[in-house]
Amino acid sequence: MPPSPPTIIDDSFQIYDLRVEVICPPGERILCGAKPGDYFTLEGEMLYLPPGQGFSIYSLGAILPLLSGKQRAQQANDWMTTDAEVACPDPHCKSRLRIVRTGTRTFRHGEVTAVPLPGTNLVSTDTSKE
Repeated sequence: MPPSPPTIIDDSFQIYDLRVEVICPPGERILCGAKPGDYFTLEGEMLYLPPGQGFSIYSLGAILPLLSGKQRAQQANDWMTTDAEVACPDPHCKSRLRIVRTGTRTFRHGEVTAVPLPGTNLVSTDTSKE
């Protein structure tokens, strides 16, 4: 008996693009070299800074562990749905980093990994082009 043909499935998933912005109470000093309004964007897995703007590696280190969680949908009662501000890692600095979801982006499992979906003999398809 010949092998069965692969099953064609839609292996797409969506994640949020993010904008992370420096905010600070008026009159307070920012100790990491940033200015209120400095930001970076996360588009899929790519992090982008505006031309000529830097970002503290210590601030980046404080926020990076949260970004992949913020990119994904959560259950309604999950704290990640409501908590959007992260304190500066310097305990003497009053600034915060605000995480804002800016849109969604679609990925396909077969395009971002060589590992097949478990228990399947599946072929990825882009159903949006049919």
